[in-house]
Amino acid sequence: MRPYCLLCHHRYQPRVSWSDLLTLKKGDCLCATCRRSFSLIDSDICSDCGRPLDHLDHSYRDGDVCNDCLRWQNDNEWKGVLAKNRSVYVYDDVMKEVISRWKFRGDYAIIEAFRHDVCRVFSHHFSSESVLVPIPLSRERLYERGFNQAKALAELLSLPILDILERDHLEKQSKKSRHERLQMENVFRLRMSLPLEKPLVIIDDIYTTGATVRHAAKRLRQAGATDVSSFTLARA
Repeated sequence: MRPYCLLCHHRYQPRVSWSDLLTLKKGDCLCATCRRSFSLIDSDICSDCGRPLDHLDHSYRDGDVCNDCLRWQNDNEWKGVLAKNRSVYVYDDVMKEVISRWKFRGDYAIIEAFRHDVCRVFSHHFSSESVLVPIPLSRERLYERGFNQAKALAELLSLPILDILERDHLEKQSKKSRHERLQMENVFRLRMSLPLEKPLVIIDDIYTTGATVRHAAKRLRQAGATDVSSFTLARA
């Protein structure tokens, strides 16, 4: 019997190759139409934040670095705090809707639609020795949603997870303007001492301004971490 697509809920014929059969790999959980609607970041990108540069006017970039990252680099408080960010998908209207269903409407099974791309892109950009640090939710937000989306993404990668950060409860980030995000106080605290010998990769769902992952990275740097990057599902 043909399965149902996780997104459109229509029956479809999954594409299965010989290598899939030999390795007992599951077929795609999305139909071909829904899979093609995801926009992978797979071309010219900002070397710092992973933002696609294809359609960015040259007045908004300096070589392979976008102007947003140049501003971070030129701010003495934030220069060098985050080694780099890499993201899997463009945060377009399709991805916005998919993440909203997964994150806010409790459709947890959708995470399976991300598994292959998340693992492939992560392994391309980061060491297998990395330790993952998911961005935490406040207790209030965790109760409201039922799960931490950043930790769920980290669990796809089969690498050590260091659940070391705690977060104060504030207004949702999506309701803040860019300026408000950049001006906010650091809401993160460390729950325990930090192992310093491994590269740390902060995991989150969406990179918008970069403020959230940089605040987290700053706390880790202050605790002695020397190699801190971030990895997100989507880049706005």
